[in-house]
Amino acid sequence: MAVHVVGNVCVDTTFRLERFPVPGETLNASGHADGVGGKGANQAIAASRTGADVTLWTAVGDDAAGGWIADRLAAENLTCRLTAKPPPTDRSAVLVEAGGENIIVTGSLCAEAFDPLAETDIAARITSGDIVVMQGNLSTRATAACLELARHRGARTILNPSPLPADAGKARNRSVDLQIDISSRDYSDVDPKVDTPTLPLADIVIVNEGEARTLTRCGDPAQAAAELLRQGAGVVLVTLGSRGCLIAEDETGSTRRLPAPSVIAVDTSGAGDVFCGVFAGGIDLGMTPADAASLAIAAAAIAVSRNGTSDSCPSTAEIGNLIRTLETEKP
Repeated sequence: MAVHVVGNVCVDTTFRLERFPVPGETLNASGHADGVGGKGANQAIAASRTGADVTLWTAVGDDAAGGWIADRLAAENLTCRLTAKPPPTDRSAVLVEAGGENIIVTGSLCAEAFDPLAETDIAARITSGDIVVMQGNLSTRATAACLELARHRGARTILNPSPLPADAGKARNRSVDLQIDISSRDYSDVDPKVDTPTLPLADIVIVNEGEARTLTRCGDPAQAAAELLRQGAGVVLVTLGSRGCLIAEDETGSTRRLPAPSVIAVDTSGAGDVFCGVFAGGIDLGMTPADAASLAIAAAAIAVSRNGTSDSCPSTAEIGNLIRTLETEKP
């Protein structure tokens, strides 16, 4: 089996601050650094460190930043399929305050213009039993088409629909036809204004507590998970930060909560992507969703104790130790 992560990559510039600025205020950062980021790249790196066979499908600009990203990704144990696009390579500004919380703004023209089915041979690479992981950075049409293709090929689909559209939650009662003609790569049947048309195509959906609330208008994470299941998701994981996560696998409201270890957070900006990537790797290893989530929680706990996004990801050796610990602790 193989894990295909289809998403974005960017240059992350992280600024460390004592506190976030208020509107109209300029603050000097105590430090700043560039690193490889983007939810697609972060998740692919994390998945690869579980030992999974990972391919990252993404787009960069035909510029120096794109070349720098290619060089950095070449050092990772994964296959990178980079498509050069006319827009400049995507970038993110990551503000991290003293308590480890973050605010992120991303310029995503490359990701939004990326059409994986038309511009790559991913359609020929996905086979039955593979895992396809997607996020919210590509266009809704491209995301839906890739998930539909994965389903058609017998692959398992994992969707982390983040970042959400700016108008997410405002049009959730609209209907959408998701019958996409893969052979013609015609995305015209998908309404890009609908915020969650991809949920019925996702075997597993991973959202954080705020995203779950936005998508469902349910303040309680368990109720939000049940609503996402009702909307078509197969399994729902809601990450709860320092409180771990919950898993819902049916619409009865039955959920399972998994705790997180107590750690001192330095930078939380990469934790969600580490969770998603390691979870996907755990599923590829044959773990149950609950066991994969426990592994992902432990990996994310390591990530929040470090600076950076992809740079905070635990190493292959560290994740190997977490896997062995999980196996020994099972009843």
